[in-house]
Amino acid sequence: MEKRKWTIWLCAAAFALLAGSPVAACTGITLRAADNAVVLARTIEWGGSDLNSQYVIVPRGYRQQSLCPGGEGGMKFTARYGYVGLAVEQKEFVAEGLNEAGLSAGLFYFPGYGQYEAYDPALSATSIADLQLVSWLLGECATVDEVKAALGRVHVVAVDPRASTVHWRFADLSGRQVVLEIVGGELHFYDNPLGVLTNSPGFEWQLMNLNNYVNLFPGSAPARQLGGLRLSQFGAGSGFLGLPGDVTPPSRFVRAAFYQAATPLAADAAEAVLQGFQILNNFDIPVGIEFADGKVPASIPSATQWTSATDPANRRIYYRTMWNSAIRCIDLRQVDFARTAYQARPLDAEKRQPVVSVPVG
Repeated sequence: MEKRKWTIWLCAAAFALLAGSPVAACTGITLRAADNAVVLARTIEWGGSDLNSQYVIVPRGYRQQSLCPGGEGGMKFTARYGYVGLAVEQKEFVAEGLNEAGLSAGLFYFPGYGQYEAYDPALSATSIADLQLVSWLLGECATVDEVKAALGRVHVVAVDPRASTVHWRFADLSGRQVVLEIVGGELHFYDNPLGVLTNSPGFEWQLMNLNNYVNLFPGSAPARQLGGLRLSQFGAGSGFLGLPGDVTPPSRFVRAAFYQAATPLAADAAEAVLQGFQILNNFDIPVGIEFADGKVPASIPSATQWTSATDPANRRIYYRTMWNSAIRCIDLRQVDFARTAYQARPLDAEKRQPVVSVPVG
């Protein structure tokens, strides 16, 4: 057990140290359907290596222990609710998930702006690692209010003090969504009716920055006269001329907000899920653009390693990966969380994009 704990901690430290580099990014959106369904979709980017991502199925009563700096054991916790999560690097590090009560939770990188409280070994029994916070809260809570109350009882610490920080998105069946950022060791919750989240700077700054794009609108700009010259659009979509197209977090936040707002209202959750994947096609990051020429460190097809969509009302979580663009679904209502065993399996059985031949003749 002790050897296992140290192995996990070393992997966590290596992963967390890299998380502060430019290769880490995430983009989250929220879509609402005509039947009042709410779908949360997101990407996870990592251009430095293959994250070897897994899905985990966690039954009620499953016991875990948080890691703390130096490989020490932190808070012990037992799942009150079963959940399904998408984990990165280690099965303990759930980056996105949904529980049987309909609570959705996910972490997004937040380098350079967050500051957790310093780890105090005397408080290890109530200390939870940032990369395990999603796992704990999915097993513990059913609502956003319960999340806020639970976080008041614990100390969130970094797995490795040198690592990047993260911030989190939580949503429940009421449609309420909040962002959690920890700055100066203090918890800051922000209601997020827009439903968009990326990375740094902070969430409030990202919302304010949208005011720089008040001139944008869906559709096409009307023709106009400029002195004696008539100006007209080159093609459709000129109302969005000036929408930032780079992959920095502020630009992705703006682009996600406007794409999301311009999307036609879906009839139901199933249609909204597909809309989410279509919108997030625009946020796939080619692995080569994040590094100097010839300096790409990994042979992977994309920096966007997976994209997910969560349908809390119907208890379904969907995903596709850089290795296989087919959309796959895990239906929580097909899982007996009282009886199932803990499971951790790769997102991709084979790391190769299937190509289907079309019959002709």
